[in-house]
Amino acid sequence: MKIVVLGAAGLMGSGTVKDLLSPQSEGIDRVIAADIEQKQLDRLSQENPDKRLETLRLSVTDKEQVIGLLKDADICINAVPTLVGLQMDIFNCCFDAGCDYVDYGGLGKYTVLQKAEHEKWEKAGLTAVISLGADPGMSNVTCKAVAEELDTIDKINLYWAGTLIGPESPVLVPPYSMLTILAEYGYNSKQFYNGELIDMPPLSGKEVLDLPEPFGKLEFMHTIHSEQLTVPFAKGIKDKGIKEFTWRLSLPEREHETYLGLMKCGFDDFETPLEYKGVEIKPGDFLEKLIKRNIEKNAHKIPEQDGHEIHFATASGTKGGEKTKATCTVISSPNSFYDGYHDPATSMNASIGAQLIKRSKQIPGVWAPEEYFNISEYFAELRKRYFKISMEIKREKKV
Repeated sequence: MKIVVLGAAGLMGSGTVKDLLSPQSEGIDRVIAADIEQKQLDRLSQENPDKRLETLRLSVTDKEQVIGLLKDADICINAVPTLVGLQMDIFNCCFDAGCDYVDYGGLGKYTVLQKAEHEKWEKAGLTAVISLGADPGMSNVTCKAVAEELDTIDKINLYWAGTLIGPESPVLVPPYSMLTILAEYGYNSKQFYNGELIDMPPLSGKEVLDLPEPFGKLEFMHTIHSEQLTVPFAKGIKDKGIKEFTWRLSLPEREHETYLGLMKCGFDDFETPLEYKGVEIKPGDFLEKLIKRNIEKNAHKIPEQDGHEIHFATASGTKGGEKTKATCTVISSPNSFYDGYHDPATSMNASIGAQLIKRSKQIPGVWAPEEYFNISEYFAELRKRYFKISMEIKREKKV
């Protein structure tokens, strides 16, 4: 199996490359890591001394070069940050090259556009599984897991939270792309209420939950995401009568306060260029560069922290005539296996998904994860990577 990772030198992409080359992965003959940043590609090679890894300096805006590279690949993992604005360009390059495709997610912005191409990809015999990181991605699979526990579904509520244990860092280190965080805090989101998608303002839908340690009592909020645009419409979920599907996020408290402050400064409009001394620059691009420089400059000040993540989906409905609630939870906690990964959940899930697509008989078309993957096979791969998975079923009374 030959896999191309575009944007491979970034924080998420480099983790995906690492997982593809790990003992947990199977059947991979070559990994082509492509990126515009040569210095980061060199570091990627040094950190992964594996003869199957080949690095290539490439601009993903060079359509001809990208298509040429992909023509000889079995599958492409698009690790270029969504809000760089090249999601559809890369998606279309894969189609033109006859190459199967996965990405980390379209923040809802590109998800609908990609799904609209389903028949085209199906007819061509090509497979694309979109929104395949941790959230979205693994989260979609947990939604499928709880849905399969019920005969009828009233609602599914999906949550993600991260917490940091240890000394507070004087340096802001975002858990993923800063542009994504700005979108989550500054953009309206679509949530599925009363059987239809409706627009919800940023920072809305607040809900406080008391979770097990080390998470404790956390406040969640609606944000822009992909799951709402696919899960309530999926076969095996829609036909069970679902009327509500929501997504909520909770980031570590002190970082959350920082992001709220950025909204007050005007970074909710991070894509509209500002003119400064005759030069136009997008506020979000400036902020990303500043944060990156600050991290590199002050790396010695960043303390050791233990990062814990909890992903869970809760479905309410009926089973065998009884009111039933099913909750599927996936937790990742620090261990030495995750050393070298900035975000193991996101980067590993893209790797897992790409491998599962190529290992079994493919289904052509453009799919969301909950439409495509077998739950037991997917969860087996997560367990190999030390994710803890649990399912809780609570039955109430006959209805």
